[in-house]
Amino acid sequence: MSTELNGKTALVTGAGKRSGIGCAIARKLAACGADVVISDLGRASDAGNQVQTGSLDEMGSIAAELEAEFGVRALSVDADVTDSHSIAAMVDRIREQVGQVHILCNNAGASFGVPNAVHTYDEAAWMKTIDVNLHSVFRVSRAVLPLMMGTGGSIINTASRAGKVPAMFNGAYAVAKAGVIMLTKVMALELAGAGLRVNAVCPGQVSTDLEKWRFGLEAQFFGTTADEQEKEMCKTIPLGRIGTPGEVANLVAFLASEESSYLTGQAINVTGGQLMEL
Repeated sequence: MSTELNGKTALVTGAGKRSGIGCAIARKLAACGADVVISDLGRASDAGNQVQTGSLDEMGSIAAELEAEFGVRALSVDADVTDSHSIAAMVDRIREQVGQVHILCNNAGASFGVPNAVHTYDEAAWMKTIDVNLHSVFRVSRAVLPLMMGTGGSIINTASRAGKVPAMFNGAYAVAKAGVIMLTKVMALELAGAGLRVNAVCPGQVSTDLEKWRFGLEAQFFGTTADEQEKEMCKTIPLGRIGTPGEVANLVAFLASEESSYLTGQAINVTGGQLMEL
């Protein structure tokens, strides 16, 4: 087990579900020796969200498991990333119980109102999707940065392949993730002088609840099965398979470590070759 992150503290938003990318990130960082703060909404999400968030019980259980398995300190904190007051309360608790934050993973995300084309999209669902996926990165980063100054730390934002390649009938999510990529670049420029690096990861098809829901939805539309839709998707991926949350987490751990000390302002694809760029 690597101990590259010993003595570091990481905050991971959207980490309260065992099946999600956020939980995989928290687990990987803990395996590398970092203390971790697991954050999620901690209650039932809005009815328009297709994937449920982690419950308080699940968050606490994940934190206890990480402590027992890796010998690190793990704290679970519920927070609504669309609410500045909730974020401030989370930061106050982290400041009191942990102190500094060396690694911030802005991973919280959700999709509302899909499937819909732009001209039929519900305005409230569109705005909510933008708020959760894009504005939350700004809110959380702004609130947490005072705890990161002087640490030489790293911020990793979860964007998406959808932020680079337009996604039909899921426009708000694609637009939000494109915004996350540009926000990552702006933050990288602005924070370089403070010794902080900022990068984004852009997952493609990854085996999460959201991905399974998507295949099920497509199956209803095309009159097939979710398994058949997944097989069709795999044909577009050079490596021929769907990725795992752990494979995304591996990249995040690299970006959090000093092994990536000369990387900032990048949006790195984790797509099995489905997206290749110059």
